[in-house]
Amino acid sequence: MKLLRLHALSPHMQLPKTAVTIGNFDGVHLGHQAMVKQLKHVALEKNLKTLVIVFEPQPLEFFKQYDAPPRISSLREKVEALAALGVDYVVIVKFNAEFRNQSRENFASILKNTLNAEHLVLGDDFHFGKNRQGNSKFLKTYGFVVDNLKTVVLDGERVSSTRIRRVLQQGNLALANQLLGRPYSIIGRVQHGDKLGRTLSFPTINIGLKRHKPCLSGIYGVDVVCETQPLTDHIRKDSALTGVLGYQEQSLFGAGHVGTRPAIQQDTPEWRLEVHFPEVSANLYGLLMRVTFLNYLHGERNYASLDALKEGIHDDVVQLLEFRQNNSTFPF
Repeated sequence: MKLLRLHALSPHMQLPKTAVTIGNFDGVHLGHQAMVKQLKHVALEKNLKTLVIVFEPQPLEFFKQYDAPPRISSLREKVEALAALGVDYVVIVKFNAEFRNQSRENFASILKNTLNAEHLVLGDDFHFGKNRQGNSKFLKTYGFVVDNLKTVVLDGERVSSTRIRRVLQQGNLALANQLLGRPYSIIGRVQHGDKLGRTLSFPTINIGLKRHKPCLSGIYGVDVVCETQPLTDHIRKDSALTGVLGYQEQSLFGAGHVGTRPAIQQDTPEWRLEVHFPEVSANLYGLLMRVTFLNYLHGERNYASLDALKEGIHDDVVQLLEFRQNNSTFPF
């Protein structure tokens, strides 16, 4: 798969003829997967390459900034999920004031002349251009063949990013996984934090979220793998603390926390993803991790003191280790 940025494409660069779909693709859920499936079907039938257009930031993040809906997936996660579906090209469009104010004619010209689109696969309520003046009917008059896909429904309700955000916020991982077609995970690099966990006897890794805010919070059992090399290679060889094995190859089981840590005095609370690995000694700074959420334990709590926080963390770890002991296979 090739990753391209629209603003960096040369006017002289000639893409092959393409079948194109367009959207936020936040989560790359079952509805998105259905669109990509149709896109690949059309491309195979007409000897075209598949191309997916995504926006960065997502339009509501441009309009509402921090008040925009939380993200299901970062750009990296989104691109990786599309690559796994076998897409040929992903084109990132920088969504800014200039782009949002362009005419429908200008965007259609980009599709035809820059991206060499012949066939479009779109949602049944797709609009684009300044004041949302463009739609599938206009694109057909512009010369494109357009397929409008109907909404994918699960259990009588539309599969959508909005629905997935809601069920993740409710802690319903099982339903979120159904709607996504895979276990929910977050990818991020281990970065330095304030080392508070060490003073509480529960050291954690701090994983960059790469989004203005996540769409889940609380305490979770998690399965963690390193995206670039075996995680277990980084466990100290001179230590008897080798960790609790996870469910995937070369993974570790951990206690995950997502939230703003209300029990800690902070000038500016910030969202964090932290993972404590029981019974392990390792140096993991800088590694790119995938954290898969297995089990929702409870929401974030505001403890009255650091001693109460330490006791609460201890209880959480005990309960999550019991969960791991009682689930010998991947719990999905």
